[in-house]
Amino acid sequence: MLTAIYKSPKKQETYLYLPKRDDFEKVPEPLLEMFGKPQFVTMLNLKPDTKLALADVDKVQTELTESGYYLQLPPPQPNLLKEHRADLGLED
Repeated sequence: MLTAIYKSPKKQETYLYLPKRDDFEKVPEPLLEMFGKPQFVTMLNLKPDTKLALADVDKVQTELTESGYYLQLPPPQPNLLKEHRADLGLED
């Protein structure tokens, strides 16, 4: 499945996958407003054995087929204070 990938100029490490280049028709308008003007990154042929850094290829393909887009968000940031307090044996 050939896929166009765009990055967000507003949200770091946030990417939008589309089944067709420059076809944002199925992407909700509020999402596009929060995402910012999509910046084209690359075209990628998604296959079952394709390795993606932060997304499961099967989930991406399913979302592209069902919703017409896939939004990849950055992983959640760890709460370093909470981890430090846990290491010290302190309760929250």
